[in-house]
Order: sequence, then structure tokens, then C-alpha cells
Amino acid sequence: MFGGVEAGGTKFVCAVGSGPNDVRTGQFPTSTPDITLASVIEFFKTEAGSAIEAIGIGSFGPLDLDASSRTYGHITSTPKAGWENVNIVGAIADGLQIPVKIDTDVNAAMLGEARWGAARGLPDAIYLTVGTGIGGGALVHGEVVHGLMHPEIGHLYVPHDRARDPFPGSCPFHQDCLEGLAAGPALQARWGAPAGTLPPGHPAWDLEALYLAYGLWNLTVAMSPRRILIGGGVMQQRHLFPLIRTEFARIAQRYVSRPEVLDGLDQYIQPPALGARAGVLGTLVLASQAAAQRYNEPVS
Repeated sequence: MFGGVEAGGTKFVCAVGSGPNDVRTGQFPTSTPDITLASVIEFFKTEAGSAIEAIGIGSFGPLDLDASSRTYGHITSTPKAGWENVNIVGAIADGLQIPVKIDTDVNAAMLGEARWGAARGLPDAIYLTVGTGIGGGALVHGEVVHGLMHPEIGHLYVPHDRARDPFPGSCPFHQDCLEGLAAGPALQARWGAPAGTLPPGHPAWDLEALYLAYGLWNLTVAMSPRRILIGGGVMQQRHLFPLIRTEFARIAQRYVSRPEVLDGLDQYIQPPALGARAGVLGTLVLASQAAAQRYNEPVS
């Protein structure tokens, strides 16, 4: 039995279980760190007692994921007010006295999809979320990528035709990076209405599909994934998927001579099979890894 925490900017979702068939969840709004983390600890003490072996956390970031760093497990330079430099791992580990492992929320979702979802059995895949921001997790040879810190896929630069789209971008750091052009706040700022209220024929969607297709092409040629999964609030507009695939094929120009890309884009670019549960289920994978490390077992 494992515990999981999907730590978001607006809500925390806590889970107890071993996988999709037995998971139990609870959630509460994201408040100050003291209040929120106390609620997390109380949830696990109430719901699981001593039954859970480890906790996995999939969190908004940026995060320090370097285990040798003195600030490992801290949320670092986040724009979320009050959460900068918060030791989320230390607080939960001290409160529950069990192993805790943290990763980004999108890496957690990637792990969930790799274990139980649309990337099951694939050694290489990418999970992208398009919502309030744009983030991504990459699976390479069966493990999520960290490197110097962790991938920040939303801050890729993509071609920006200012004659067609004079919107300057909404990213406070990079203005017209992918997130600044294609995340939910960019859609609302450009068109004056939330993405979910724009009808399928609105010109917003052709432009959105173009930007996302450029991002996916960059990821395809840079990382060579076997599948790309796209979730998040904006992607609830399912009419976006065929538009993205059409633009992706136009950009690709049949350069990648693999049938998965040439003729199988419905499978190559698809929604996550676990839907909104991908992230919280992925935190249970992180918890299982933390437990395995505790007992020096192979980490899956």
C-alpha cells in the first residue's frame, strides 16, 4: 500500500492504494505551505495509519531533484505565492516518518501512463500537459529524464509569425515561448475568453494546433519518442487532436521515415489513457520506487 500526493497550484490530491483498481483519493485547496502540508499529513494518518510503506509526490515546480543537493525536495523559484523554497519532501517525511520521493507533476503523469496507460510497454515516450501552463515529462529507456534539473518543455521556442499572430505572449520570463503562446492564459488573453468557451470553428484552434505541432515536432526530432501523449485542460477540446496531427504532418514533410509518424499519427499523438488520473496514479509509482530503494530492491 502506497501514498501519493499530486501537488498543484490550486489543489492537492492525496491518494492511497497500489494502482488504478484500489486507489482512494481526497483533495483540498492549495493554501499556505503550513496549512496545506499539515492537511496532507493528517489525510494519510487518518486514511492509512501505518499501512503505507512510502509516499510519492508529483509537484508543481520548479523543483530541486538533485539528491546530493542541500535543497533536495524543495520547490524553488515558483511564481506560486508563498511556496518559494518550501521543503515539501522534508515536511512530509518528518510528519509521517516514511520514505518520500518527489518528481515533477508531469514526470509523475508520464510514469502513470507508462505503468498503466497509453505508454505501457514503451521504453520511450513523452507526456505533455497543456493547461494553465505547459509542461512535459520524457521517458527514455524506461526512466524519466532529469539531467541538470528537469525538462521545461513549455519553454521551448517555436516560430511566431507576428503578422498572423501579433499577440506578444504571456510568459513572464520568455514572453513568446510555447507556454507564452499556447497555454490557457495565452488563449484567454489573446481572444478575450477562456479556452473552454471558444467554439470548435473559432480561429483560435488553428493557431493553437500550429504552435503545439511545432512543439511536438521539436520533441520528435530531439528525443525520438515512440509516442506523445497530450493532456491538460486545454486538450479537453478533443477537436484539437486532428488539427495538431494535420499541422504536424505538414511540418514533418515525411522527413521521419517511420510508419508510426508517416501513417500512424492517431497513435503517435494521442490523449493519455488514464485521463485526469495519470498524475495521481504516477505518484504511487514514485512511492513504489521509494519503497524499493529503502529495501535495496530493483527499482521499476
